[in-house]
Amino acid sequence: MPYITSWSEEEKQPAEIILRTSMGIGFGIAYADEAPADRDRDGILWTRRNLRHGHGRPQFGNIHSLRQRRAMRRLLCQVCGQPADRNEDGVLWLLPAYYSEAEGWPENYDLAEPPVCLACVPVATRLCVALCKGYLGIRARSAPVCGVRGLVYQPARPTPVLLRDYLVRYDNTTIRWTVADQLLRTLQDCTTVDLDQHNPRGSGS
Repeated sequence: MPYITSWSEEEKQPAEIILRTSMGIGFGIAYADEAPADRDRDGILWTRRNLRHGHGRPQFGNIHSLRQRRAMRRLLCQVCGQPADRNEDGVLWLLPAYYSEAEGWPENYDLAEPPVCLACVPVATRLCVALCKGYLGIRARSAPVCGVRGLVYQPARPTPVLLRDYLVRYDNTTIRWTVADQLLRTLQDCTTVDLDQHNPRGSGS
């Protein structure tokens, strides 16, 4: 099963969201019973999840926030959890073909999908529903961590109000009102890769 996939015994843990204040002024959100492990090294609040990899049933399409964050921080393959493929053109990403419809693709594109290794390309393109209609191979020489995907709240009393799921960059003040679920990187200095040579059964895009 893909490394970043959640299992049925890795449920999100309920947590009470409260207003985080300084001098009586709201400047973000916090958990009512917040612990140091709830925030990353950048001070971002993260979703709470059990960590029981391999227990229960795999929940395809449901990403485990801690493993996704680890894979993105360390540039690990999202399928096997080992180091992603890297050469002189950069780190390898395998993405659905519809991503190419984005304006300016792929330069400066923010994404939550961790990279891949070459050994996992055939199985991913064969079994992943998101790739069945076509896929793209991209190498990026640079892919800095740029923000998070998560639930954004707005100030309110007695408690903050949930707005929706957003992609939020670190330079956006909304980050203080976000419960992160996935880490983002920005693709830069990109090269398109023909992955069909590594996947004879695949159709490519």
